[in-house]
Amino acid sequence: MKPQKSLRARAMDILSRQEVSRIGLKRKLAPHAESEEELENVLNEFAERNWQSDLRYAEAYIRSKSRKHGSLRLKQALAQQGIDEETSRNLLPDRSSEKQAAIDVLRKKFKHPAADLKEKQKQARFLAYRGFDADTVQTALKHAWDENWEDGC
Repeated sequence: MKPQKSLRARAMDILSRQEVSRIGLKRKLAPHAESEEELENVLNEFAERNWQSDLRYAEAYIRSKSRKHGSLRLKQALAQQGIDEETSRNLLPDRSSEKQAAIDVLRKKFKHPAADLKEKQKQARFLAYRGFDADTVQTALKHAWDENWEDGC
């Protein structure tokens, strides 16, 4: 029979594979903790040693998802992981980058401009689902297939 891993070792294993927010790490470790106090001690130790950082997690998350998702969805996902709004707002991409991302996502999903209103609404819903705000959606729908539109946001 294998000996049980300590809570500290489990946390190290998790963090060695990917950046995780404090809430995410707590959720993953909770089933293995003997007490809430033990869990909090491990979380505090890792945060003090900077082995676990919510800021690093937010940076990595935004870097990996910002090409496919808008700021609304990114902010919501970070809030669910316990990242405060100010931190997420400071790390989010600027408006022109977000508009270009919306155009890129739209071009990838839909190979041609909307032929009718129904198709245009479908494209708008798709972008809204991806977390792009109304202004960005309208800009993307208007300029996605313009030949001259490259980072001209």
